[in-house]
Parts: sequence; structure tokens; C-alpha cells
Amino acid sequence: MNRDQKTVVIDEIADQIQSADAIFAVDYRGISVAQVGELRAKLRDADARFRVVKNSLTERAADKAGMETLKPMLVGPTALAFVHGDAAQAAKTLSDTARRLNRLDFKGGMLNGSALSADDVRSIARLPAREVLHAQLVGTIAAPLTGLVRGLNALIAGVAIALQAIVDQGLLPDTPGAAVAVEAPAEPAAGAGVELPFEPEAGAADPQPEPEAEPEAELPEEPAQTQESDIQAASDAAPSDE
Repeated sequence: MNRDQKTVVIDEIADQIQSADAIFAVDYRGISVAQVGELRAKLRDADARFRVVKNSLTERAADKAGMETLKPMLVGPTALAFVHGDAAQAAKTLSDTARRLNRLDFKGGMLNGSALSADDVRSIARLPAREVLHAQLVGTIAAPLTGLVRGLNALIAGVAIALQAIVDQGLLPDTPGAAVAVEAPAEPAAGAGVELPFEPEAGAADPQPEPEAEPEAELPEEPAQTQESDIQAASDAAPSDE
């Protein structure tokens, strides 16, 4: 590889270091070319790229990318997994392959610019996938709302059962439109006004009560003696001329 080719490789690795969300360094000794090809295919599902480059070129790329903390991991045969997607899924893929092949020991890595030890990478490999974490987060947020809905449903069901029990006891009509006893209106108290069945026309005088007929005066009874008796009595009482 000439100088120009090395420069191109260094620039390419530096760009990958800067753009990656996570970087995992592993010792690839003892792994075959076919096994590397199989591992690369599996890492594509996590949007990760597995790359084997000479340590000298990777060190120069780390210096150019401002990622000097990556250089201590570049001891012995080292391959880098540049992750742009789910870091947990990529770490789990590397861990499962290492367990199956008894190869690919973790050296460490970088996550969002922070250095990771080999144990940190193994811990990340034990995390659920991103989709599972999202589902768990949504479930945690929705749990109080689900409990509230269930509580309201139980409350409504309890009210319905209580109302049905009242209906069964005959305290309420069973069906809509059932006859309901209506109390007769109370008679108005003495002196209270009586509401007329119609309203008098405007300007009409209130009806006046008719005057009662005065009783006829009784005439005194006539004396039993006649007028002739009175004349005779007067004649007898008068003095005589003789």
C-alpha cells in the first residue's frame, strides 16, 4: 500500500470514528475469513460495520479524528466495529459470536465520545434491544393511565350494579316511561288568591257585586174598630145643648 492509499484509508477511518455512535474493539485472532464475512452480515442488521485495519493506520486516524482515548486499545490484532444504529444489538451480536467461536475477546470501546472498558461492553451486550427498551418505556409511562381507566371502569360498573339493585327492590321504575305516582295539588289556604282559568282582557273593569234588594217596610195593622164606631164614641162624649 503506497502513501496515497494509506492517506485515503486514514481519512476514511477518521470519518468513521467521528460519525459512529459507538465503537467496539475486539481481538480477532483465530477467526477465519468466512467467519468474518458471516459476522459482518449479522452486524449490518444493527447498522454496524466490522473492519480490520493495521494499528498504525488506525492510530493516525484516531489522532486526526481527535479520539486519542481509542489508541490504548490498539495493541495486538485489533478489529473495530463502527456502530451507527443499535449499540446494544451490535454488542450482543459480537458477544454471541465470541461465545460460539470462543474468539473475539473485547478490548473496550467508545460510546458517544466516552471510553468503555471490556466489562462495559459486555454489560451493554446484556441490555435489551432498542425496540424492547422503547416498548418497556412506553409500558412504564402507560401503566398509570391503564390503572386509571381500569379504576373508572370498575367504578362505573359498581354504580350500574347498585342502580340495578335499587330497581330490583322496586324503589325505581324498571323501564323507561313507567307510571309514576303524582300527588294531587294541595288546596289553597284560606285567604290565598285563586288563579282564574283565563286572564281578563286588558282595560276591562273588575265585575262589581249586585246590590241586595232592600226589604219592604211593613205597614201597621189597621185598628179593629171601624170609622163609624169612632164617630159614635165622639158624639157620646160631647156635652148636650140642653
